[in-house]
Amino acid sequence: MPKRKSSTALAQPTSLPDLPPQVPPDDDGPFPPKRAARGSRSSGRKASMNPEKNANVMDAPEAFRASPDANTKDERMDLDKMFTKEKDDSVPSLVENGDSDTPLSELSDIDALAKATAPPPKASKASKKGGKGEAPKPMPEEKPAAPAKAKKADAKEPQFLDPEAAGEEEADEEEIKAALSRPPPVNSDVLPLPWKGRLGYACLNTYLRFSNPPVFSSRTCRIASILENRHPLSNPNEPPHATKNRPDKEQPASIRRGQEFVEQLCLANVRDIPKMLRWNDRYGIKFMRLSSEMFPFASHPEYGYKLAPFASEALAEVGKVAAELGHRLTTHPGQYTQLGSPRKPVIDNALRDLDYHAEMLSLLKLPPQQDRDAVMILHLGGVFGDKEATLARFRENYAKLPQGVKDRLVLENDDVSWCVHELLPLCEELNIPFVLDYHHHNIIFDDTQIREGTKDIMDLYPRILATWKRKNITPKMHYSEPTPEAITGRQRRKHNPRVATLPPCPNDMDLMIEAKDKEQAVFELMRTFKLPGFETFNDMLPHIRKDDNKPLPKPKKKKTPKKKTKKQLEAEEEEEENEDEDSSPDEPTPISDSEVGMG
Repeated sequence: MPKRKSSTALAQPTSLPDLPPQVPPDDDGPFPPKRAARGSRSSGRKASMNPEKNANVMDAPEAFRASPDANTKDERMDLDKMFTKEKDDSVPSLVENGDSDTPLSELSDIDALAKATAPPPKASKASKKGGKGEAPKPMPEEKPAAPAKAKKADAKEPQFLDPEAAGEEEADEEEIKAALSRPPPVNSDVLPLPWKGRLGYACLNTYLRFSNPPVFSSRTCRIASILENRHPLSNPNEPPHATKNRPDKEQPASIRRGQEFVEQLCLANVRDIPKMLRWNDRYGIKFMRLSSEMFPFASHPEYGYKLAPFASEALAEVGKVAAELGHRLTTHPGQYTQLGSPRKPVIDNALRDLDYHAEMLSLLKLPPQQDRDAVMILHLGGVFGDKEATLARFRENYAKLPQGVKDRLVLENDDVSWCVHELLPLCEELNIPFVLDYHHHNIIFDDTQIREGTKDIMDLYPRILATWKRKNITPKMHYSEPTPEAITGRQRRKHNPRVATLPPCPNDMDLMIEAKDKEQAVFELMRTFKLPGFETFNDMLPHIRKDDNKPLPKPKKKKTPKKKTKKQLEAEEEEEENEDEDSSPDEPTPISDSEVGMG
């Protein structure tokens, strides 16, 4: 039987559904209809672009594509309706109604049209070999998408956010309106110049952290690592290795061995602090907050430990350097250390944490004035539904504290619950120094007594400073600024990497700059206002380090030389004789360990 040409199948007429008459365009459409291409069959038909009359336009609820500006579920694409072929009378169908006003038709209509116009499938070679009367195997039909997947995709609806607003706090419309309607801040134009105080930063020196080797005091671990290191190494004669020599869990565990692992980590943290202090002193910074993570899990109820005697000598060396340079050291226990909580476990954890910080500062063995200035900054914490009851619990728990903790404890206003006018009377009552945080004050304040900004708060300076002088402690304040794009109170809690100005504090104040760029933010202020010490780093080139012992670059591999003639070889020999015997580059003078990373 002669084979039929494949062109005959295409020559047969295909029955298409009748198209409806032309629909006139709407004058009130959101944008003009697309111009049809010349010579196209659809040039005589103009689509209605009004989404209320034509459901297939892009911004309609049932459109195949969703508007990039859609904010509600109804404006986005419905995955259930996209992948299931349920009949919807509100959406015109190409097969049933013959309406094709827009190329963004329903997916089911496109599939139906393709099946109607497609030629029959050809028989495969395997079916031909099987025999003349053997029918070809039907193609397996595509199964519709499972509803579970559609629901899963529907649950994770795309959120169309500003790509430049990564990591920002989201805010609802009412919150933004309330923030925009607040009165503008009233700031003072007083600058504390000439500056006689000390500027400081918290915990981490970014320059030393990325030196080689790194210098920092917040090395930490997990409890799982402590438990794992209770077992001896697979090869006790070799140093530990991440893959080649790990603890052997089949051997018996020892609590003392796990504690030695933590202690070595702690000592590495403490031994880096003297270098940080000397680095700070070289560039005019004499105030630093010690990291609470210096001793991992020291206040843990099960895995906690005392710092003496294993860290006594190392901490005494830190205090010796701080006393020699005249630096102030402080600490700031975390946000979960709360003395006003109604839960007893939270109070017990707070008492252990305060004991740990007090022991750490006491082991520094600082001179009397520097020892009094080594304070622990604490937030009052949550409200727990009743501020008066929370204040009563704080008074009760504060009375139970050891005298060594009371001598160092100071309170700071926060940016969530407690303002200056609520904490300052408490500090005056209990003889606790009060730390004013300007950034927090601009977010949480009593608008019936004071305005946002730095001007009105200056009227409270005498009362604030009196809480420090009664205990003969040098006053300190905190300063930071919100990010420029922040609007609401929650968004303004985020600290800007650097600050632009100085607050109107007394010019002999110890001012902690709480910025993400740490010492670089302090340098920015020192450059801006020509503060003492700025000349020590003002002429430095950024991103160029000459204080690391970097290995010499490896020599480049010489390419295989081509064969040379006798004349070329003789000429090269004459050139080598004329050159110096030692043409290798001079090795750089090695930097001593005490000067590595010092700038």
